[in-house]
Amino acid sequence: MKFAIAITIIFTAAVCNAGDLADKVPSPAADARLSAGKSTQTAVFAGGCFWGIQAVFQHVKGVVSATSGYSGGAPRTAEYELVSTGETGHAESVSVTYDPSQISYGQLLRVFFSVAHDPTQLNRQGPDDGTQYRSAIFYANEEQKQIAESYIAQLGKAGVFGRPIVTQVVALQKFYPAEGYHQNYAERHPYSLYIVYNDAPKVAHLRQQFPELYREK
Repeated sequence: MKFAIAITIIFTAAVCNAGDLADKVPSPAADARLSAGKSTQTAVFAGGCFWGIQAVFQHVKGVVSATSGYSGGAPRTAEYELVSTGETGHAESVSVTYDPSQISYGQLLRVFFSVAHDPTQLNRQGPDDGTQYRSAIFYANEEQKQIAESYIAQLGKAGVFGRPIVTQVVALQKFYPAEGYHQNYAERHPYSLYIVYNDAPKVAHLRQQFPELYREK
């Protein structure tokens, strides 16, 4: 019982802290318009362990799929044991396939900055430390680049975080899906202490602060 109470306290505190931030993060001033017809586009984000990033975007309306993987390094080193050394150039990333007629790229960015991670932490996120846990946006085209850079400038000018945003905006060269045991990890291991403390609060934050974007998976 004491263990359960302790977990509840930790979970509640994390959700409350995240909720305070979401209220301050505005929508992007510059964004892509919703498209007229149904289609799919891809956005790739990195911000700490990919388990939590994947879990968040799997609950966002308009997202077709979210896949954990690696971006930023060579194909021969795109495997967990090597990426975990922090020496491959890869970042743990999530490839988000979404329908631009339902959700814009800018709204995905808003979720990324306010729910999924802390963009002011350099080469770390929560308990995880190393360049593989850096904050990065891997843009697929010039429009994504311009929207991402404009949004970062907007958030910086508004002083939303109180500290400099360290998120990199770099061209996507290639995304490599991670091993099968990493996919849907948060859903398959909901009682893991790592998930309970670090990732479940992010999904709860999305549900509470962005009800118009949230959906049950």
